[in-house]
Amino acid sequence: MSDLPSPDQNSGGYPSISSDSALARSLNAFADWFSRHWLLLVTSIMMVYSLLPFVAPVLMKLGATAAAQVIYQPFKLVCHTYGFRSFFLFGQQIDYPRGETSGVFQSDTGITLDPGGLLQAREFQGNDQMGYKVAVCERDNAIYLAIALSGIAFAFVRKSARPLPWILFILIGIIPIGIDGFWQLFSEYPLSLLPYHESTAFLRVITGGMFGFSVAWLVFPLIEETMTGAYKNRQQDIKRQTSNDEVQPF
Repeated sequence: MSDLPSPDQNSGGYPSISSDSALARSLNAFADWFSRHWLLLVTSIMMVYSLLPFVAPVLMKLGATAAAQVIYQPFKLVCHTYGFRSFFLFGQQIDYPRGETSGVFQSDTGITLDPGGLLQAREFQGNDQMGYKVAVCERDNAIYLAIALSGIAFAFVRKSARPLPWILFILIGIIPIGIDGFWQLFSEYPLSLLPYHESTAFLRVITGGMFGFSVAWLVFPLIEETMTGAYKNRQQDIKRQTSNDEVQPF
C-alpha cells in the first residue's frame, strides 16, 4: 500500500499529469502550431467550402451523378438550396428567378411554388437545357467566398489590423442583408405580411458579400490578438520553466 502514489489534493485527489508527458508536449506543440497558422487553416477551409459547391454541377455535366450527390446532399443541411435562388452552370442562364405567380423558374421547370413545389425546387438539380445547380444558394456563395478572400487580404495586414467597429459591422453587414432577406421572407407565402419582394442574384451577392466581409474583419483581428497573446505567454512559460530547471539543486 505504501508504494501507491499519494493523492494530489490540488487536482481532486488524483495524481496530476506531468507537464513533461508526451501528451502535454503534443498538446502544447499543436497549440503553438495553431496559434501561428490559424489564419491559413480557416482561410483554406472557407475557400474549399465556397468553391466545392461549384464542383457539383461540373460532375453532373460529366455524368458523374453519384459523385455529385456527395456534394449536393451535405450542403442541403446548411442551406435551403432552392433552385430559383441558386446559380446554374452549363445552361441557358446563370440563374432562373421566380415571380409572385409566375417566373422563369416556374415556366422552365413546371414547378409551382406552393408548399409542395418549394420542396421540389429544393430537390431540383437541373437538366441539360437549364444547366446544373450550384450546391448552395447565391447569398451563401457570396458569404463564404467573401470570408475566404478577406482571409487572404488579412494575411498582408494582420499585425496592424484592428477589428471593424461595431457600428460599421451593423451598417455594412447586418442592415443590408437583413432588409433584403427579411423583406423577402415576410412578403412571401405563407406569411405575406409585406408587399411582395423576391430578391435578385445581384442583391443576394452584394448583401452576402458585405456580410461575409464585415464578419471577417470583425472576427479575424480579435482571433489574431488572442492567438498572438497565447503564443507569447506559452513561450514565456517555457523560458521560465527552463530557467527553473537550470537552477535546480542536485
